[in-house]
Amino acid sequence: MKKIEVLLTNEKYNIYIEKGLFESSGKKMKEIFVGEKITIITDDNVNPLYGEKLKKILEKSGFEVNTIVLAVGEKNKNFVTLNRIYKELIKFQTTRSDMIVALGGGVVGDVAGFAASTYMRGISYVQIPTSLIAQVDSSVGGKVAINLEEGKNLVGSFYQPKMVLIDPDLLKTLEQRYFNDGMAEVIKYACISDKQFFELLVSIENKEVLDENITEIICRCCEMKKKIVQKDERDKSERMLLNFGHTIGHAIEKIFKHETYTHGEAISIGMYLVTTQSENLGLSQVGTAVRIKELLTKFNLPYEIDKKYYEEIRNEITNDKKREGRSLNLILLKTIGEGYIMRIPIDEVNKFIETFRKPITIERDVYDNSINDY
Repeated sequence: MKKIEVLLTNEKYNIYIEKGLFESSGKKMKEIFVGEKITIITDDNVNPLYGEKLKKILEKSGFEVNTIVLAVGEKNKNFVTLNRIYKELIKFQTTRSDMIVALGGGVVGDVAGFAASTYMRGISYVQIPTSLIAQVDSSVGGKVAINLEEGKNLVGSFYQPKMVLIDPDLLKTLEQRYFNDGMAEVIKYACISDKQFFELLVSIENKEVLDENITEIICRCCEMKKKIVQKDERDKSERMLLNFGHTIGHAIEKIFKHETYTHGEAISIGMYLVTTQSENLGLSQVGTAVRIKELLTKFNLPYEIDKKYYEEIRNEITNDKKREGRSLNLILLKTIGEGYIMRIPIDEVNKFIETFRKPITIERDVYDNSINDY
């Protein structure tokens, strides 16, 4: 079993990664939780596969268990869903000494974590991610949130789980499209901070080889995120690098109402388009975008969108949560494996995205990015 310890200023927790770990969930809960009641929060896709099984595992370990099943999908990550969770927690007579378990993908993890951070001013929670995107990214780091009509993750907090249990075997029931969705976040990590990891992904020949390496891939992503989060828990500097491709990606998700593109597909387009433009501006090494495109194509991920949507993308970007005052923090690459942060005046954003090809002059304001030490 791989154990990754996340050490933060005021707390710490462990990420456990092992095939078959799900069967030991009850035992692992006993190691970190002395209370009686656990509420599983999951969705109606995951619940038939793993919800009832987890309930029985936890009950066998002596816990009193309740399950809240949410409607699947990003569009349900909102105040209506959150309010329903609060009401069911109250009905179950959940107290501050009880715990929530988030069983599902990124949406479930975000909304369950945010409920845990706010119910009775904060109760414990554990992440058991069932999607690749959650196993390699969203379950780690304590970012929890819900969406508003105006944008994604605009209401949230930083609230760390007590433990993260990652079982790669849970990915066996994942549809191929959503497995590929997670590979977009894997590619993101390679792009911003690990050229050798990028080359490993390039070398994967087929799904069989990918399956053989999936545990190592998950471990490497979690290690990278751990190191970044330990340096910047609250997303003030280096942690922003994790948003590579997300500024454009979130805009695309909103334009299409979270229906046409998955999160990974949207950020794939974002990674390629922003790197294409940064190359044209001399801000990235020539050839970087092509390499990203080739890797995205390998995992059946999109890399472009019809230009008729560019104006809508520009409009949505001005509401991005990475905006600070009259500036926007945009994540770019010097080359594969070297990400950096550029602060762009908000009135220059339109020019940056106008055609993804027109040159502009931007004053550099780059943070020190000495994170490539894995």
